[in-house]
Amino acid sequence: MSTAKGGNGADGTPPAGGKGGAKGQRSRAGSGGASGARPQDRTGGSAVPVGGAAPLTAGRIGVYLLLLVAAVLVACAGTLVQAAWFPGGLALALCGVGGLFYGGAAATGTPAGVLVPGAAWLVTVFLLLSDVRPEGDFLFGPGAGSYVFLLGGILIAVICATATQRRMMGAQAGRVGG
Repeated sequence: MSTAKGGNGADGTPPAGGKGGAKGQRSRAGSGGASGARPQDRTGGSAVPVGGAAPLTAGRIGVYLLLLVAAVLVACAGTLVQAAWFPGGLALALCGVGGLFYGGAAATGTPAGVLVPGAAWLVTVFLLLSDVRPEGDFLFGPGAGSYVFLLGGILIAVICATATQRRMMGAQAGRVGG
């Protein structure tokens, strides 16, 4: 690891007998420049992999497969329940979707914990279950409940993925203005 101009040590203090600011510390204005700026100083030296990707282990792959299967089951159950008991069934179906996505994010700690079941849910609901058969049978009826279930599930997935990304980046919840 190279040091900044002036022979500063790893802790930022000047060498013995060197010039420094008050209490022996160097000012920030003197340590800038292309050669003195080190990215690990700004991040606190955390060992986060580049891109925030967690290592892919056998256990993590197993969790992703379980989330994939759970997403297909939640999509099938939600499709049937949302139309059967209209206001309560729709709320129950959306709570199941939200629980799946939040649980995936909590189990893996990565946005992929939301994206894997989200993609499986999306493919199941839009491609497999919303298809109208030649006989005229279909699972989604024409009504606001079906659209709320479809669009609400996508919205919940986006919210959970964004919240997981904010947690990974270390963003603090708070007011926008300060």
